[in-house]
Amino acid sequence: MKRALFLIAALAAAVPALAQDFPPAPPIADPKPFRLPATETYALPNGMRVTLVPYGVAPKVVVSLRVRAGNVNDGDATWIADLTGAMMKEGAAGRSAGQLSTAAASMGGDLNVGVGQQTTQVTMNVLSEFAPDAVALIGDVAIRPDLPASEVARVKANLGRQLSVGLSQPGTLADIALARTVYGTAHPYGRVVPSAAQLGGYTIEQVRAFHSGQFGAKRAHLYIAGRFDAETVKVAIAKAFGSWTAGPEPLRISAPHMPGPQVILVDRPDSPQTTLRLSFDAALAGSEADIRQRVTNELLGGAFSSRITTNIREDKGYTYSPDSGLTFQPGDALWAFNADVTTAQTGAALTEVFKEIRRMQNEPAPEEESKGIRTYMAGLFSIQNSTSGAVVGTLATRDLLGLPTDWTDRYVPAVLAVGPDQMMAHAKTGYPLDKLTLIVVGDLKTVEPQLKALPELAGLPFKTVTVP
Repeated sequence: MKRALFLIAALAAAVPALAQDFPPAPPIADPKPFRLPATETYALPNGMRVTLVPYGVAPKVVVSLRVRAGNVNDGDATWIADLTGAMMKEGAAGRSAGQLSTAAASMGGDLNVGVGQQTTQVTMNVLSEFAPDAVALIGDVAIRPDLPASEVARVKANLGRQLSVGLSQPGTLADIALARTVYGTAHPYGRVVPSAAQLGGYTIEQVRAFHSGQFGAKRAHLYIAGRFDAETVKVAIAKAFGSWTAGPEPLRISAPHMPGPQVILVDRPDSPQTTLRLSFDAALAGSEADIRQRVTNELLGGAFSSRITTNIREDKGYTYSPDSGLTFQPGDALWAFNADVTTAQTGAALTEVFKEIRRMQNEPAPEEESKGIRTYMAGLFSIQNSTSGAVVGTLATRDLLGLPTDWTDRYVPAVLAVGPDQMMAHAKTGYPLDKLTLIVVGDLKTVEPQLKALPELAGLPFKTVTVP
């Protein structure tokens, strides 16, 4: 036993010496540019666009129809697009909801309908041999939904529960307050949620009118990515969508922002934490400043290793969930920092956020830190686009925002070219503290005195609002 212990101790002592004999690790090379395979985009005579993307090696295919009919088209009937999207799954071309689900399952996938600010998406991820069948099923759901009156009460009840749960969350209240503050309640982007009574009052006639008036081939783009036979799929597309009525052109709206500085307060008495939204105008997607602002954001607050996260999460322990990011719409862009912080440390947390913004504005990032965030972003882009579904999402976003077709190929080199001086220059113009919009949801009797003690907020107008 003593001899065994001696040998173990001797080996342990020898490890550092042995380790010194190894050469240093080779340097990590820059990430390679991301490149899509050759894609084919064409238009049907009715105006619907189609993009085919041969991608991957697995025998799977993603078929996704994006129709420019979302919440921006709601008008005064907020969430009528959501109700319409949910009703589209309740039956199409004479097949019930159960029969649609069974048909999708028989193809090795499922049917998903999602509604966003700009679009309604109808998507399936199926085995490659069933690509033509998926095209046909999606065509039925998008063009020939049954929209059965018998199901509208149940679907509205489901949406009503989602609304109730959302309004119980401080993050939802902060998002609503931010949208109303930046865009105004008269703008589509400022009308985030309906009242329960409004949602409950929608009729099947309104749903049918929304579908017939907002859906059409000119607003549609079909994306197919994965392994598939292109000629067979093209025949299926022409059969399923060729007779679709052209319909209206995509809606285009301006989105002017209400100017800051402004501090908006929402009271949640005795809440143990405060929800923050700090926002500034951002550069449009694809503009000269776009890539610089993306890289600067990641270093400041976007990445988990960002400066704000390291400061107020890892070092100070004020929060577990800080992040920042850019939201892009056609012709619009907004930057926002988000966090839930302990109530007693609300002022202290904001002090550190302002400090990190000023550090970005006044000091070039060390080259090692700057290169690290660029490498992270470049590598992450390739990883995020490693599946057919992700590639469809990237291309659909590119097309929605009007970015050039080679944007995906140019992204990685552009990110790697952003240096510390460019990041500092963007921080100076991109985060003007004298024009901030700050949303605070929390226990105002505890939080408001902390806010008013901050030099950055001294003298600014404070306004308490009720949400929703």
